[in-house]
Amino acid sequence: MGAPEPPRRSWNRTTVTAVTAAAAVVVACGVTGFLLLGDDGDGKADAKPTATDSASADGTDRSAAKGGSGPLVPGWNTVANPKRGITFDAPASWARQSVDWVSYVAEDSDPEEKPLVAMMAPAVFKEKWCTSDDDRNGTQEDTPLASVGTTGEKGAKSTAEAAEDTAQKWVYGAYTQPDRSRLTIGEPETYRTKTGIEGSLVTVTSSGTPKKGTCDTDGKAVTFAFKNAEGAYVSWTYVGAHGVSDEVPDATIRQILSTVRLYEEGDGQD
Repeated sequence: MGAPEPPRRSWNRTTVTAVTAAAAVVVACGVTGFLLLGDDGDGKADAKPTATDSASADGTDRSAAKGGSGPLVPGWNTVANPKRGITFDAPASWARQSVDWVSYVAEDSDPEEKPLVAMMAPAVFKEKWCTSDDDRNGTQEDTPLASVGTTGEKGAKSTAEAAEDTAQKWVYGAYTQPDRSRLTIGEPETYRTKTGIEGSLVTVTSSGTPKKGTCDTDGKAVTFAFKNAEGAYVSWTYVGAHGVSDEVPDATIRQILSTVRLYEEGDGQD
């Protein structure tokens, strides 16, 4: 049997999975990996139970307009990462995964699929934006247009450092690897959300990346790093296709970002 073709870039190498055991084998989009329950890419497992999606199962209106802990933007949905103490809102058209779902990218050359970077409880836009079978194995694979999610920033020494490192890893891992020369890294900027959380914001894009598969594009990542209520570095990230006709507008990204806030008991996904 001949040598296998190298895996295509982009989201076919991003695993999105629900982790339901202390250690689990993950198989999604043609990738096999290992994740620990509650691990969002910082290498630290958490044995504590996470919140469920039933926080508002009683039908109570928890919207900000009603003085509750629901979405700040009317008609949007609340997305929460209780483990990292982060909540944000996403448009109703973005499909929310459960709080136990993890999305990550790894080096193509790493047989163990150790995450370069990851996010928990992502919200995904246009999950089947592009579908292809580039490896001709008879299985169609879906590539989403974009995702937003949150993670811990273990080892970070500043919000600027965390934001730049995480944004770079997403664009490199999902769109350009093994080539880092295609990345354009923006300068860190100070950003404050609607609720007064202040941190550092960095945007990274790629350009001119050779297309290897049907769904391959350049990429963009916007990462906002800050400290949670416990004083730990955490971050929110948008990652998606760049330079395509239906690319998510900067205005939409910024509107989602503006809703980032500290997690409060009762925050959850309706």
